[in-house]
Amino acid sequence: MSVSAAAVATPAPAASVPHTAMVLAAGLGLRMRPLTLTRPKPLVEVGGAPLLDHALDRLAESGVERAVVNTHHLGAMIESHLADRSSPAITLSPEADLLETGGGVRHALPHLGTDPIFVVNADILWLDGPIPALKRLAATWDPAVMDVLLLLMPTVAAVGYDGPGDYHMEADGRLRYRAEGELAPFVFAGVHIVKPELYHAITENRFSNLRLWQQAEEAGRLYGMRHDGVWFHVGTPEAVEEVNTLLGHPILHDAKLSQPRKAEP
Repeated sequence: MSVSAAAVATPAPAASVPHTAMVLAAGLGLRMRPLTLTRPKPLVEVGGAPLLDHALDRLAESGVERAVVNTHHLGAMIESHLADRSSPAITLSPEADLLETGGGVRHALPHLGTDPIFVVNADILWLDGPIPALKRLAATWDPAVMDVLLLLMPTVAAVGYDGPGDYHMEADGRLRYRAEGELAPFVFAGVHIVKPELYHAITENRFSNLRLWQQAEEAGRLYGMRHDGVWFHVGTPEAVEEVNTLLGHPILHDAKLSQPRKAEP
């Protein structure tokens, strides 16, 4: 039986935060044009800093020590932007050809180790609730029953999102992708934990993470956790303008947004 948007997966005991993250920053940003004609989408500024910096700062604040960032469109700009960053430590994974989300992670496997990792879309923005979302996700992660754990946002509360949603969530957190033409109460929020070993079973170079999620769902090992803060769908120039306006609202203005970190002396 599916549950309401108030449900979350039950936290597992004593889980540690993954030390490594994969940050997906290689997309073309076609819907963000003309902003992405001169810069990659992750370097578009929202809330006073590039989207990529917001994601990396969240990872550093949650204890992630190393982030692997894939690049393609205007990748040299991302490389230059990250050159002085020290927390988390950055490893670049350039892609001559776009490999999609799953292929990008698979290509970077030599840098990711064997322990579970965060995978974060570099073009998203969120505000945390009382406990940082990444720490909540790590506390919920249970490798005994999970292969993939997605951060989810209630569809009706996702700022700037007008799609049909992605998933239904059971009482124990297990997920079911919506049927064609169906509305779903949760939308994927661009952050998840996954076991890198899952990528070794796929031989193609180019594929979407959705393929792994479908396999995990069929095995009963795809789980979700509801985000209890604010999540922004930033996909177009109009959305960037709208979110920047919203972040100027007194309530959201006082919420914590990470700022770019400088290299330590």
